[in-house]
Amino acid sequence: MMSRLTHAALCTALTGVLFSSSGMAQERLADYSVQLPLTLTGEGPWYRLDVPMALHFAARYGDLRDLRVFNAEGQALAYSLVAGQDESRGSQQEQAVKWFPLYAGQGDSAGTPTLRVQRSSGGTLIELLDESGDAAKPLQRRGWVLDASALKEPLVRLQLDWAGSHDGFQRFSIEASDDLQIWQPWGSGQLARLAFDGERVEQRQVELPGRKARYLRLLWQSPQQAPQLTAASLRSQHNDRVPAPLVWSQPLSVTRSADGRYQWQLPLALPLARLSVELNQANTLAPVRVSGRNEGQGSWQPLAQGLLYRLSESGAEIRQDELPLPGWSVQQLRLQVDERGGGLGSASPQIKVALRATQLVFLQRGRPPYQLALGRAGAESAALPLTTLIPGYQPQRLQQLGTAKAQALADNLAQQGQAVVTDSNWKRWGLWSVLLLGVGLLALMALSLLRRPSAG
Repeated sequence: MMSRLTHAALCTALTGVLFSSSGMAQERLADYSVQLPLTLTGEGPWYRLDVPMALHFAARYGDLRDLRVFNAEGQALAYSLVAGQDESRGSQQEQAVKWFPLYAGQGDSAGTPTLRVQRSSGGTLIELLDESGDAAKPLQRRGWVLDASALKEPLVRLQLDWAGSHDGFQRFSIEASDDLQIWQPWGSGQLARLAFDGERVEQRQVELPGRKARYLRLLWQSPQQAPQLTAASLRSQHNDRVPAPLVWSQPLSVTRSADGRYQWQLPLALPLARLSVELNQANTLAPVRVSGRNEGQGSWQPLAQGLLYRLSESGAEIRQDELPLPGWSVQQLRLQVDERGGGLGSASPQIKVALRATQLVFLQRGRPPYQLALGRAGAESAALPLTTLIPGYQPQRLQQLGTAKAQALADNLAQQGQAVVTDSNWKRWGLWSVLLLGVGLLALMALSLLRRPSAG
């Protein structure tokens, strides 16, 4: 009887221990080493915060899996992390172009005219004549050739105007060529001009597939009704790739090795996108190589090489002090300078590093104040996809959200980063102690059962 009571007590104690350890593992604001109050501006319930480099440095993980937002009730709020991406921005230009009629034999609506072409040295079409070989056969206008050789960007729209009483619809095929010999189909178009009771409706534009071509050929399906063109213009589009915005660190302290190489240590491994090296002296010229690695692990891997300079020329200063990096996660950086260029001077250079900008978007709930928290070991990401966090999300909506800002960022990070180390270590060792105690109780129960005499 006593043995059963002992076993029951041990089971109860072990259950309590396990529940206690589970409770300790639950997420609380106090479990995070960095806690920053947030100031909200604008209309919610969604708010966005541009994550500064200081927060990346204060996190335990480079992917910010330990980042959370809490309300006054201690509830963790739903959030999403939006990584900065390159953007494509297009600008359009419309330009009038020359056009030349195409003729085919009377009634030969399916035939394609044969051309004799003369071009200027710049490639501009000068003359376009029929060479059908049958001079006695009546000719009719079959279509038009447009000279687009002056446009260097992809063509996205065609606009035509015509004279005469050609009301109704005129359909035509569109072909493209760079040499007036080989033609590629670009689909079809339709012009329309309708008038009734003093009202007028026109369709003069045709969308093009956004490809480059020097010449376009328009062939009417009903040549006998083909209108007389009075104007033709083409719209081209130039696309620029805008790189994702960056967030920069403050200047980082450096150590110099015995062989003259400079090294920097980051708080954690981060996917660096750019490096800036301070050039203190005028007329500095320095070929450099940059390498990186995780802390004390493996060999140095090359990240970038290039020429840094700060030169005076014609009364102005030209400067190149940045190098692009491949975005690999590294915690240590090493800079090697080719001293044949004169080096970087007697003072050790300072550097800044940059990451692709990240935005935190969270859903406001509960009472303020709201706290941004990060710096918890063992945390798992709780981020939602942005399309889940904001039902019906559209990309242009992101800039319309309210904004959040972390208060007293630098001071709080400096103070909290040191103050919670002891507390965090105590909690970690306390949790391990509880778990080890549970394992010990299980071992005692097993040993007790093994020592009991068998019933037989």
